[in-house]
Amino acid sequence: MLLASLDPSKVAATDIADAVTIDGAVLSRSDLVGAATSVAERVGGADRVAVLATPSPSTVLAITGCLNAGVPFVPVPSDVGAAERRHMLSDSGAQAWLGPAPEETEGLAHIPVRLHARSWHRYPEPSPESTAMIIYTSGTTGAPKGVVVSRRAIAADLDALAQAWEWTPDDVLVHGLPLFHIHGLVLGLLGSLRVGNRFVHTGKPTPAGYAQACSDAGGSLFFAVPTVWSRVAADEAAAQALRPARLLVSGSAALPVPVFDRLANLTGHRPIERYGASESLITISTRADGERRPGWVGLPIAGVQARLLDDNGDPVPHDGETVGKLQVRGATLFDGYLNRPEATAEAFDGDGWYRTGDVAVADGQGMYRIVGRESVDLIKSGGYRVGAGEIETALLGHPGVQEAAVVGLPDEDLGQRIVAFVVGSSDLNSDGLINYVAQELSIHKRPREVRLVDALPRNAMGKVLKKQLLSEG
Repeated sequence: MLLASLDPSKVAATDIADAVTIDGAVLSRSDLVGAATSVAERVGGADRVAVLATPSPSTVLAITGCLNAGVPFVPVPSDVGAAERRHMLSDSGAQAWLGPAPEETEGLAHIPVRLHARSWHRYPEPSPESTAMIIYTSGTTGAPKGVVVSRRAIAADLDALAQAWEWTPDDVLVHGLPLFHIHGLVLGLLGSLRVGNRFVHTGKPTPAGYAQACSDAGGSLFFAVPTVWSRVAADEAAAQALRPARLLVSGSAALPVPVFDRLANLTGHRPIERYGASESLITISTRADGERRPGWVGLPIAGVQARLLDDNGDPVPHDGETVGKLQVRGATLFDGYLNRPEATAEAFDGDGWYRTGDVAVADGQGMYRIVGRESVDLIKSGGYRVGAGEIETALLGHPGVQEAAVVGLPDEDLGQRIVAFVVGSSDLNSDGLINYVAQELSIHKRPREVRLVDALPRNAMGKVLKKQLLSEG
């Protein structure tokens, strides 16, 4: 059963009063089963429904009810623009809104979730190969694409992560992440419902909220993105309040090494870093019982293979330096892009390897470090292949640097010239930063130019718009 802890035949013996705490509401395990089964009765037989994924009990029950009934759901960001929302609805073929709905429903029916309704009907477990959800990409290279994710992929990923992180029903998982991304939805919510641990959503992911969840709820497993961990690390009292926790997990972007080091010093925990995407779920991670090296995302999880290839399709050496194109293969992969057969074909090779579009290096122990996106972060300068992410990490180690983005601009002599855009203190100077990187990394990886700027261009998700920086070059 995908949501193993909600197996009706076992709930009577394993019921807990506070299985899910979210938006001021507390749901027991039997509440979840009864209310989600009531939802399943109302949507059973639908081809696909949309869920406005607010951090609320209604969202939890809507998603759980869909999984019980075997109805694929489309998590829609609560802050998405009208045009993008219309694209998601029309492209996915969603037939109704389930649970919360926006003011403009785009002509779809609205099925409310009744928080206090209960049903104990038993539904047969859907096929593992059936679609669990369709989650849309951020749309940085055109209209968002619908990623078709199976029940099999979710189960395989969560089981492998439970093994890697020593995640058990005794944990209390805490986060304040959105429920329309893999991080907060699949890992946080569905992971808790599969493993059987208590789940606490803090609302906004503030340092104070995380500290309070550790002390009041006994939080042991904390998920956050680097921006949140940076804020926690800057709040000494909140960081020290996390010392009783068992594991801190960072994902969705690279965790700056200074933040890693400060968290380790203040909390006593070296954070877990991991790598994944909507298309692959989480495929690489450091382990609870293994090395946690700042800036490295670890080893392929159980059931996943990873490899690095050069431009000719040949393996690159695992020397910790040579950059290659990252490909992964395993049970956690998506089933394709909805209505996009050509894009799906381009994403895979003939042997089932998924072309992630990311570039990385690996060391002799098989640990991986992500150095960026192939399209904007693989810089070919003076005959060398350089990952922008490595240079950004080095720059962020400078005490005066707050943000950094590195790109390769056209250069007649070098092919591409390494250029860094830096936000930081007023006493920074370009030559000093160039020399700093030259001392931290190989000389050919130093920026040839550093531009000091007031801010970096970002999209609604907070990702740096490197293509805009390239166009300004």
